[in-house]
Order: sequence, then C-alpha cells, then structure tokens
Amino acid sequence: MTTPLLRHKSQDINQDTLILSEAAHFLGSSLEADTTIPAVLRSLSQLAGLNRGRVVLPDADHQTLRIAYSYGLQPFEKARGVYQRGEGITGSVMETGRVCVMQNIDEEDGFLFRAVSREVLPDDVVAFIAVPILLDEMPVGVLACHRLRNRPRGIQTDLHLLRIIAAMIGQILRIKELIKQRTERLEHQNSALRSALERHKVQDQILGNSSKLKQALDEAIQVANSDATIMLQGESGTGKEKFARLIHTHSSRANRPFICINCAAIPEHLLEAELFGHEKGAFTGAIRSRAGKVEAANGGTLFLDEIGDMPLELQTKMLRLLQERSLQRVGGDQEIPMDIRVLTATHMDLQQAVNNGDFRLDLFYRLNVVPLRLPPLREREGDVALLAHYFLNMFNLRHDRQLSFDPGVINRLDSYPWPGNIRQLENVIERAVLTARGVSITSAHVEHILHDESQIERYPTFTRESVTEKHARGVRTEPVFTAHVPMDSYSIERATFGNGGGRPYQRVVDSDPEQLVAVLRSARGNKTEAARQLGLSPRQLSYRLQKLGIDKTRYC
Repeated sequence: MTTPLLRHKSQDINQDTLILSEAAHFLGSSLEADTTIPAVLRSLSQLAGLNRGRVVLPDADHQTLRIAYSYGLQPFEKARGVYQRGEGITGSVMETGRVCVMQNIDEEDGFLFRAVSREVLPDDVVAFIAVPILLDEMPVGVLACHRLRNRPRGIQTDLHLLRIIAAMIGQILRIKELIKQRTERLEHQNSALRSALERHKVQDQILGNSSKLKQALDEAIQVANSDATIMLQGESGTGKEKFARLIHTHSSRANRPFICINCAAIPEHLLEAELFGHEKGAFTGAIRSRAGKVEAANGGTLFLDEIGDMPLELQTKMLRLLQERSLQRVGGDQEIPMDIRVLTATHMDLQQAVNNGDFRLDLFYRLNVVPLRLPPLREREGDVALLAHYFLNMFNLRHDRQLSFDPGVINRLDSYPWPGNIRQLENVIERAVLTARGVSITSAHVEHILHDESQIERYPTFTRESVTEKHARGVRTEPVFTAHVPMDSYSIERATFGNGGGRPYQRVVDSDPEQLVAVLRSARGNKTEAARQLGLSPRQLSYRLQKLGIDKTRYC
C-alpha cells in the first residue's frame, strides 16, 4: 500500500522530471538565453510552485548585480532588482558562492524586499531560496525564487531541483558568452574583409600591393566619410587626383559633384573668376553672370590641385570660404552659402612656402587638418613590376600589340628611381610598346629608353640664383610655367620652377631687345628654340616680341 509520503515523493519526482525534460527541450531548441531562461523559470513556477524566479547577473563592472531574466515579476519590479556584491541575500550568495535558504522572509533582517514588496506577496509564510550559478566553480550569477513554506513538496527537493536548473542555466550563459565572442570575432573578420574589399575596389584605380601604399589607402578610407579637410602630399605622378576621387567615392557625398581644379594650370587673373564665378559686367567680356567651380561643387567635394600655386590675394578669399562657408562672386556683393568638402594636393613643401611668405599660415592650418602622404614609386616595394605588367597589357590592347617582357626587364625597371613616378613609368611602357621590334620588349630597348629619360634634368627645388647660374653655364632647364597676366599691368607671366620659388616678375620694357634679337638669329627665327634658350615659354617670348615691336620673321 502506498503511503501519502511516498505518493508525494513520487509526484515530486514526476514534476522534477517534467521540469528538467522541458528545460532540456528549451535548451535544445534555442540557444537564445533571452527566450530559454524565462521559459525554464516559467516551468519552475507552474510545475513546482517556485514563484517569481529571477536570474541575477553582474554588470560590466562586476560590482553591480541586476535581474537579467525573470518570470512573474512586473517590469518595474525587475528594474528595482539592483544589488551590490555582498548586499542582501542575493549579493551574499554571489559573493560567497553558497546556497541561502530563508524559511520565513518576515523573520530575517537581511531580506531587503527590494524587487518585490511584502504587500504583493501572499499572507502565508513565504520562503526564499537563492542558489549560485557556477561556472568552473566560480559564481557567475544567482538563481532565486519565492515559495510558500507550508507545502507538501519538501524544501530540500526544491533546493535540489534549483541546483540542477542553476547548472543548466550556467551552461546557457556559457553558450551565450561563446556566441558573443564568436560574433565579435566574426564582426572583426567582416570588418577586415570589408576593409580588404574597399581596398580591392580602390585598387581597380590605384594599383599596388606594397605596405606603404596599403597604409595610405587605409588612411584615406578611414577619413573619407568625415568632412575634414585633407591635404594630399606627394611628388608629381604619385596619383593625388586618384586619391582625391577615392576619398570622395567613399564619403557620404559620393552621389554629389566632384569638382577638380588645377591652381597651376589657370592664369592667376582668371583663377579667381574660375573658382568663385563672376557677375555680369564684373570685367570686360563678362556679358553674363556665371557660377564658378566652388558653386558647382556645392553639396559635394572641391579638389584643389597644386594649391601651393594659388596667389596670395586669392588665398585670402579661400580662407574666408573655409571659415564662413560662403562666397561672393567676382563683382558681386551677395553672400552665397556653400556646403562643400575641400581636398587639396601639392607637391610643394608648404611649410617652407609659409616661411618664405608665399603661403598664408592661417590658410595652411585650415587645409592641413588631415595630411596624407602618398609614397613615391621608389618606396613602393614590388609595385613597379605589378604596374609595368598592367601598363603592358593596357597598351598591348590599345595599340593592337602582343608583346611581353624579356627576362631582366622587370629587374631593370625596378632599379630605376622613377623621379616622375607612376606617370613616368606609364609613359616609358607605352613608348616601349610602340617602338619595340619583334615579339618582346628587350632589356636593351628598355635601357635605351631609360637612358633618354635620365638625360632630363629634374630639380626637386629651384632657387632664383641656381636657375640663373645654370643658364649662365648653358645648362638646359625645363621650367613649368604658370601664367600670370594681371589685367591692369604689363607684367609678364610668372615662371614657377619645380616646387620651389619662382622667377621674379619682369616688366617687358626691362627686357633686352638686343638679347632677344641675338637669340632669334642663332635660332634662325625658330621661336620654340629661342624661347628654350632664354628659359621662357613660346607664349612668353611672343608676348615680349609683340610688346617690343620685334618681327621674328626677319630672322628666319
């Protein structure tokens, strides 16, 4: 015959088995702690009478404990369940890692009634059980609940069940932590992959695998999505405009205009109107109002190439644009608001230009918020070979050739210093493709081309004295001229040599007619050759001859 005690024990075992079976089912069907743990607490309440179950976990500081999961608690009750380590029953269990059973919460001074007030609990004697959640024998949380003390089910049975459930919850928390770590690792890998993909997209336009180029690409992409002003610094031919377009493409302004203007390619007296536009009647020939490049870039990106060649007078207006984010057209008085991102590029040493008084210090600081140095080709280990093959394929296709490089060609190209950088390498390969005889480009042919290239004198910086001295010694120099013809004067154009200072302004009337005539005679009237001998551009020479009334045809 079955006694009441045995019958209760049998019922308890059946209940515990069902609860554990459900807990195992929840754990097997979902690894999400947010759904699994509350479901297990619900089973404890409905099947075992262990009510208002809660799982308390530490915050990131590991000092504050909060109810993370619960069943049977109102949201405001859950929010009130905040404890410090060692505070109350919950804090003590977390601190010591030991079970705490309170037979009657009304008789215990250490019970805080913090989450659940006494008024909402039954009038019967209420017990409280708190069990540590252990991982590797270390407490990582607390499982606690209320129960009525006067119940047929024994409190030791509940305690045994809660310990098993706490162990299962500990594994759920372990799985959650592992998922979190794996997710963070995957996010980190995805971020690295995205960066690599972005770099791959970039390298459709900017080729190279060298560490210095990758560093420059990573830095460019990192700052691209800000509105910070970026100054691209690098030698001629290093791809400053490509980097500027890259930054624009990876910015939030990618769908807006990208406007590029070369400050060295436009005569100084035209540059202001080209940048800022002009109103009708502002000067002779201004028959209608016209917006400038800055207005065209509104909402997008304005790229100012060779910013070091901008005249000082115009630098003042550019500074005001950056400070006020507005402009006035030439001949106008209306303020036009502008929303632009400014990128600049220079091969000059602008700090030296500031020291020389050729560039405004305040504008330099405005433009040099994020300096980005582009490495020259000679510092990009391994990239010469990659670029050489790329250009070979490109020019084979363009010129309908099927050439290849002979052994030794790449080593010779790699050993050349490339003062003109990628632009020079591209020109050399195209010349080799066009002039090669046979089915391949030989080392001897490349050596001949590089020998011609090395005869071109390139001076990284020029001073007025050094140019004059070279001319006096008959050394050929090839200056790059930046036109400058003020509208109200007869000043001749300004010649800027390399990335240093320029030839001083010289009035036409100060030119020596006899010298011009002598050079024209020696050149047999060839204006280009005469200009070369004088260190002038053909246009400058024509301007002098016209102003001095010299007819060059007399000396042909």
